[in-house]
Amino acid sequence: MKVAENLAEILNTIPQGVQIVAATKYAEAKDMRSLYYAGIHDFGENRVDAFLLKQEELKDLSIHWHFIGHLQTNKAKQVLSKIHVLHSLDSLKLAQIIEKECEVPLDCYVEVNINSEESKHGILPKDCESFLRSLQQYSKVHIIGLMCMTIKESSKDEKKNQFLKLRKLMLEMNERLGYNMECLSMGMSEDYKEAIAAGATTVRLGRILWEATN
Repeated sequence: MKVAENLAEILNTIPQGVQIVAATKYAEAKDMRSLYYAGIHDFGENRVDAFLLKQEELKDLSIHWHFIGHLQTNKAKQVLSKIHVLHSLDSLKLAQIIEKECEVPLDCYVEVNINSEESKHGILPKDCESFLRSLQQYSKVHIIGLMCMTIKESSKDEKKNQFLKLRKLMLEMNERLGYNMECLSMGMSEDYKEAIAAGATTVRLGRILWEATN
């Protein structure tokens, strides 16, 4: 009951229709199980080895699995058949592997390096149009939206502006390329409220959810 009550406090801050993906980087399977029984069924891992381990430990649950970290092409085959959503499509080589390995189209977010940081993965905003054009040749790559991460040291207002840049980019790409992207994966425990205010449809929450299970 305590987990459900703690979770309810968090859910009250998130509008209906915004999807919560529980980021499992620092979570153990037992905590994930508690969160599942409290009503969270979407889980996202960002490390291949950890994903494979947790997916096996929790195979009795009907989890909707997301991969939210950088997916190295040499490890992609290990996870593509086991996930429902990829949040970090950032190369044509990865798209080619999806096309070859997936039996049905895979929902994908294109990861955008919205602030053009050298330390982050993702497509640069200036390259987004050409990248999205190139993806149109792959029938198994189903682009549902864009994903980004903010500069960690940013203020709340700065983070909201970064999120708004991603939303603007998505709308521009839809208009120019005829895409129908509707989803924005943006916002984590420390900035999800700013992300939602800027139009996030999916938030990737870690710390605040796992604190609710303890």
